[in-house]
Amino acid sequence: QPPAFGFLFDIDGVLVRGSQVVPAAREAFRRLSDAGGRLRVPVVFLTNAGNCLRTAKARELSQALGLQVSPEQVILSHSPLRLFSQFHHKCMLVAGQGPVEENAQNLGFKHVVTIEALRKAYPLLDMVDQSRRPKELPPPTTGFPTIEGVILFGEPVRWETSLQLIIDVLLSNGNPGAELEDIPYPHLPVLACNMDLLWMAEAKMPSRFGHGTFLLCLENIYKKVTGRELKYEALIGKPSTVTYRYAEYLIKEQAEKQGWKSPIQRLYAIGDNPMSDVYGANLYNNYLKSAQQNLVQAGVKRSPQAASHQTEDHLAVESCKSILVCTGVYRHNADVPSKPEECNTETVFHGHRDFCFDPSLVEASYIVQDVNEAVQLAFQKENWS
Repeated sequence: QPPAFGFLFDIDGVLVRGSQVVPAAREAFRRLSDAGGRLRVPVVFLTNAGNCLRTAKARELSQALGLQVSPEQVILSHSPLRLFSQFHHKCMLVAGQGPVEENAQNLGFKHVVTIEALRKAYPLLDMVDQSRRPKELPPPTTGFPTIEGVILFGEPVRWETSLQLIIDVLLSNGNPGAELEDIPYPHLPVLACNMDLLWMAEAKMPSRFGHGTFLLCLENIYKKVTGRELKYEALIGKPSTVTYRYAEYLIKEQAEKQGWKSPIQRLYAIGDNPMSDVYGANLYNNYLKSAQQNLVQAGVKRSPQAASHQTEDHLAVESCKSILVCTGVYRHNADVPSKPEECNTETVFHGHRDFCFDPSLVEASYIVQDVNEAVQLAFQKENWS
């Protein structure tokens, strides 16, 4: 029978840790594949990584898992930015590491300026590292474009440089070479991808600083300097609903390409981070329930047939269940609890400032040891072999 469900897999801490493959990952994908190595169920890899190209991440996953992964199955933290077409023709400052210009261009942005290009244009702005300070007064900069918005792709390498120059751009309304007069507020649009405070690599300590830590620094510096809150035009990546909506779209697209006639009704989101993977899946599950109720209440009164057709087109997915694995950020010392309530809920809020802390959102639907057990559990729930 064609599958009525699909998987959203986190990558770091679930399938790999740094450059090392989690052993259970290959077992899981053997289970998911047929004899010819083709996936029997639609799968999307949903990661908050963003300092690489989608094609490169697909190649990495293909090698790690021993099967062919296409770029269309990969959602990086910034992938939904292709939907933000109102910014595609503006001059945008891009921050992060890796191929930030190429990523921006692939997403539809026509005119981007990197932090490094801005630093070279205005060498007197970056003064923390004494070895990089200009030895002589440089000539005035001419012809540099006015910046109209900021895209934060991910954590940069030189935090002090990026923090300084981003603040300069916001305080100067995109003209950091001009003398500062009145501080504009609201400031230029800021779009941020990936809110993870911490992530799991090969280190024994599970607390590697993520882009969420960089955002925390930026927000606090801006507020300390101006007395006002830094505002975001959009926060993208897990746990934002727009990212899961995009993942649902790709899951349905895969099912259609494979010719699977059954509508995809359930999603299983497998992750290791309660504050991004579990929170995001639960938030999206709440969104799906709310949207279904709104459709029923608004549509059934007018025309049961219209409501049914609308539901089938837009809300074939009924639920998004969160499955938490113990191979990454989330750890436990005792045996794996059989029920989420047996687990100590995280009391320190590691989520982003703009997301409210609701303890129920960080409680996983299921907790298992690893990704292979997660796949087995979903198969069991779906009565699928």
